[in-house]
Amino acid sequence: MFKKVLIANRGEIALRVIRTCKEMGIKTVAVYSKADADSLPVRFADEAVCIGPAPSSESYLKMPNIIAAAEITNADAIHPGYGFLSENAKFSRICQENKIKFIGALPEQIEGMGDKATAKATMAKAGVPCVPGSEGLLKDGKHAVKVAKEIGLPVMMKATAGGGGKGMRVVWKEEDVEKALDDIKREAKAAFGNDGVYMEKFIEEPRHIEIQIAGDQFGTFCHMSERDCSIQRRHQKLVEETPSPFMTKSLRKKMGEAAIRAAAAVNYEGVGTVEFLVDKHRNFYFMEMNTRIQVEHTITEEVITFDLIKEQIKIAAGIPISGKNYEPKMHAIQCRINAEDPLHDFRPSPGAITVYHSPGGHGVRVDTHAYAGYTIPPNYDSMISKLIVSAQTREEAIKKMHRALSEYIIDGVKTTIPFHIQLFENEEFKKGNFTTKFLDDFKMKPI
Repeated sequence: MFKKVLIANRGEIALRVIRTCKEMGIKTVAVYSKADADSLPVRFADEAVCIGPAPSSESYLKMPNIIAAAEITNADAIHPGYGFLSENAKFSRICQENKIKFIGALPEQIEGMGDKATAKATMAKAGVPCVPGSEGLLKDGKHAVKVAKEIGLPVMMKATAGGGGKGMRVVWKEEDVEKALDDIKREAKAAFGNDGVYMEKFIEEPRHIEIQIAGDQFGTFCHMSERDCSIQRRHQKLVEETPSPFMTKSLRKKMGEAAIRAAAAVNYEGVGTVEFLVDKHRNFYFMEMNTRIQVEHTITEEVITFDLIKEQIKIAAGIPISGKNYEPKMHAIQCRINAEDPLHDFRPSPGAITVYHSPGGHGVRVDTHAYAGYTIPPNYDSMISKLIVSAQTREEAIKKMHRALSEYIIDGVKTTIPFHIQLFENEEFKKGNFTTKFLDDFKMKPI
């Protein structure tokens, strides 16, 4: 087992990793930017090293600074959390070269799954259902029109290096295909330095359902059931739950088996997720594989009583997994509480938190790095906390979440708490009648 782990991240996920390491008897090193000098990860880690100024490009993304911090503190492993360098094949390889264990996927696995066109070809070969689409990248406008005719409109065009909702466009008419391709190529070149674009059949009334998987260094794989991540705004997840209200036992078995085939196809090492789009007829299609811990890993932990961060660390240390597939025993829901103003198009609301009161009670969990007096910097993701509830049934979990949200007090900045309260009062949401487009028609009432 590792003696000391450096956490190459910030905020609640850094604190989450520190807690598990402490429980495992592992020393921890927090790295931080100057903007995060007063953060809880810095306070609770055994050691802390400043790695640069506030901009992430000069701190949390600065690989030489992070490696140097690991070397001067004698850390023998690095946990990247999510975001930042967690799916960066170059960083995983640099860790290898410096004999520091990267607690995550191997560089070859990240490269294979990071490029969406390559990933899709790998999955199709492994027998994982894929959305009908182009064979590789689109060559030009004429090729794009030809493919669109073959798979049938509407189609979705995606930048192969895209993410976070960027470099994606739905095209409904044949005459709009060539212009859409030109627009996405320009956007992708500017955002990702790669203008490769591929095309897929656009799935109407889709659900976004992901399967949590794990694989060890001995070729053993298992899945830990599903999470429904369909409540999204501009392709950014806001609420996640497990089990999905749309799931059946038969569908879970099929999706779980497909996810394991996906993991085996790349000989996956670590914990990760295989993400699927599921149509209204419960046909499911591979979307992507995330080779890291997910923000929403918490709800899986609650329904299978399992510490996924601990499992990550054990796998990286060469400890075999059980190989058992897990079924959810309860129902869990997570709300992402962000420093955003939901009445004004969710615009960011950084600043100082003047009052902070966290909800509690049976089945309520709050993962956060915030406290009264903490200043939310404008340089990073606006998430303040993750509010998680668990109960015996979905109906009970919804009531518990509404209660917890109503006693969550954060003053000094605008938050998404009012949005979540109104969402959990919505009758269609309560019935489980939603798709990834649900929030397109969701209108907030004045507070």
